[in-house]
Amino acid sequence: MKAFLLFLAATVGMASPPATLPDGFAVPQPGHPFQFPADYGAHPAFRLEWWYLTGQLYAGPRRFGFEATFFRQAGPDHRAQVQLAHMAILDVATGRYRFQERLNRSGLDAACPEGTLDLWQGPWSLRLTDQGPPVRLALAGGVRAEGSFNLRLTAVKPLVIFGRDGISRKGASPSAVSYYLSFPRLRAHGQLRLGGQTFTVSGEAWMDHEISSNQLDAGQVGWDWAGIQLSDGREIMLYRLRRQSGGADPASALTWVDRAGTAREEPFRWAVESTWTSPATGAAYPARVAIVTTDPATGRERTLRLVPLAADQELSGQLGGIPYWEGACRVEDAAGGTVGSAYLELTGYAKDLRL
Repeated sequence: MKAFLLFLAATVGMASPPATLPDGFAVPQPGHPFQFPADYGAHPAFRLEWWYLTGQLYAGPRRFGFEATFFRQAGPDHRAQVQLAHMAILDVATGRYRFQERLNRSGLDAACPEGTLDLWQGPWSLRLTDQGPPVRLALAGGVRAEGSFNLRLTAVKPLVIFGRDGISRKGASPSAVSYYLSFPRLRAHGQLRLGGQTFTVSGEAWMDHEISSNQLDAGQVGWDWAGIQLSDGREIMLYRLRRQSGGADPASALTWVDRAGTAREEPFRWAVESTWTSPATGAAYPARVAIVTTDPATGRERTLRLVPLAADQELSGQLGGIPYWEGACRVEDAAGGTVGSAYLELTGYAKDLRL
C-alpha cells in the first residue's frame, strides 16, 4: 500500500478476474501457485508492483521511524520499466522528518530483476540474503547526505498472503485484484547514521509486496492504510478505501494475523479524532484515529488508537505526483496504555488520486 497504490480492499461474490486487460497486462488469478524465491522478485507481465518496508528502530532511549518503498511500473509497450523509490527517516526526539525520492528507468541506474529479490536504485537496495526459514533480507537506504540506514531483517513468522484464494480484491471491477504478500513482523538490526552520528539500532519492521495491473474504481479518491504490530505478537493490517462521497468503499477490510501467522478478517469502524493541516500542501490529514474491531482471541469489541510520533510526516510526492502522509505511530488501548506500534498511510487528501 504505498504512494502508487491505486486500489485497496477485499470483497466477496465478484466475478472471476479476466486473464488479461485489453492492453495485454496480466491480472492476478485465484489459486496461483506461488513459488519462492521467484515470487519475491519482479513480475513484468503486470503493470504495477511495489515492495514496501516501514519500521521503528531504537538506539538506547533514541527512537526512529523509517520507510523504504520501491515501485516498478511498466510502460504502454510492456518493455520500458520505470522505477520510483521513496525513503524517509523520522527522528522522534526532534520530530524532524526527512525524505527523498528517486525516479529512473530500469537499466544503468536501477534494476528490478525476475527470479529473486534483488532490487537496487542508485545506493538504495533490497535483497534476499537467505530464503530460510527464516527468510532474511538486507536493506540499504537513506536521505541524501543527511542520513542513511543499513539493516538486516529476519522474518519472525511465515509469509502472509492476504485475500481469498490467493488474491486480494480491490473494488467492484473483476480485474481490480492484486497479489498481496506480506511479512508483517521482521526483526531489524543494523546501523543508522543521522546528523553526523552513527547509531547501532534494533527494532521491528513490516514488509508488503503487491502485484497488479488495475487502478482505482470509479468514485474512489484515496485510501487509509495501517500496519499495526501489537505487543502480544499479533498484527493488524487494514485499509479504508475512501469514496468521493466521503464514506468508505464496501471493499475496505481489516485483517488480524495471529502469532502463528494465520490471517482472519473482522469488521471495523474508523473514527478521526483530530486532524493536522500540512503547511506544504494545505491537506488536512487525520491525526489521531480510533479503530474499533472485534478481537478474534476474545470475541469482544476492542478499541485501538493510532497516535503519530510526529505531526509532519508528509512526503511531497514531487516525482511520483502524489503527496501523501506516511508516519510512525504508537498504538494505545481504550485506557490510553501503549499496546504496540504502527505505520499509517493516508493518501488522496492533498490530491484526488483519480487525477
